[in-house]
Amino acid sequence: MVTLSLCGDVMTGRGVDQILPHPGDPRLREPHAPGALSYVALAEAASGPIPRPVDYAWPWGEALPVLAGLAPDVRLINLETSITRSSDFDPGKTVHYRMSPANIACLAAARPDVCVLANNHVLDFGRRGLTETLDTLARAGLPAVGAGRDCAAARRPVPVTLAGGGRVVVFACGDRSSGIPPGWAAGDARPGVDLLAGLRTGDADQVIARVRATRRPGDVTVVSLHWGSNWGYEVGSEQAAFAHRLIEGGVDLVFGHSSHHPRPLEVYRGKLILYGCGDFIDDYEGITGYEEYRDDLRLLYVAQVRRGTGELAGLTMVPLQAHRMRLRHASAADARWLAATLDRVSAPLRTRVALEPDGVLTARPAGEVEPDDDASMREPISAERIAHRPQGHKGVEALGGDVEPRLL
Repeated sequence: MVTLSLCGDVMTGRGVDQILPHPGDPRLREPHAPGALSYVALAEAASGPIPRPVDYAWPWGEALPVLAGLAPDVRLINLETSITRSSDFDPGKTVHYRMSPANIACLAAARPDVCVLANNHVLDFGRRGLTETLDTLARAGLPAVGAGRDCAAARRPVPVTLAGGGRVVVFACGDRSSGIPPGWAAGDARPGVDLLAGLRTGDADQVIARVRATRRPGDVTVVSLHWGSNWGYEVGSEQAAFAHRLIEGGVDLVFGHSSHHPRPLEVYRGKLILYGCGDFIDDYEGITGYEEYRDDLRLLYVAQVRRGTGELAGLTMVPLQAHRMRLRHASAADARWLAATLDRVSAPLRTRVALEPDGVLTARPAGEVEPDDDASMREPISAERIAHRPQGHKGVEALGGDVEPRLL
């Protein structure tokens, strides 16, 4: 069995960067926020004072002891910020994310094995910013996938060797539907991201060909996709067909992200498709609008995959909540809301989501036996491993002002 943890969008730039020990230049070019400290002020108005500077582990909060308890073999994150001192604001973007390279220890605190860069913020500060991002990650020993100094590097997968043999091999690409500008595509001698031409069958087949060319017996293959809209639960037919084609072609897990909240998931032919993992770390507290999606609630996905077949043996989702730019355990009521919502929106995909007695969410194909009847579906997770301490939900306050970081 191979256990993988998957985090959605990790956005440690902008406001989050400002509360860390070595904040970068706070100036922005957003129409509603002159500086990154505006987002810190909004979070404090909504949730209370944030000590400054915080330690590097602060944004991860209770996610770190959860990860330590679950001990995944491989940790994946979608790193959705540039790490740079560059001031080359992309003129085509209204929102720009950057984290100071001096704060790289914030990412290292979670010990990610792979950082996905094929997204719509990694080039917010131009190709110079991307190059510095790549260099900073490399110096910190944090492997990156989905972006590079040329097309070949951007498409190069990252293999993670497992104890006892075998590998998890991660591929990453993005689609324009997530807001990635066409000009960000890597070229023969141009830094950039691995940008899909589209979501047609032929585009999926090109990804499948790369997977097959790399795969060895015993490997588990993951394709990360930055795609889709920021809001909403509908999975378009084009997205579903693309993900299904990948699974049919031999991919073991589809790791989708871009939406600001968790979207439906599917167990297709015994393998996991996450259409949108939602944000994990960001500076969105206190910003009004779209409250019905409860984007303050976050999920840490932990998938158990069978070696040899790549089939899903179990999926645990740990509910968390952003509070004072730090992750804490979601309340029991919020966990119930998440479970009911994901169950409702995933049911059309013949996948059911349930809240377990230990406070985590699980998923299984519709019609499959409940875990109490088949203990092999999920390794039992004790209260000590989750360290669940429910917190109350304060809600998002209407603070006035039209700060809107949620564009693209």
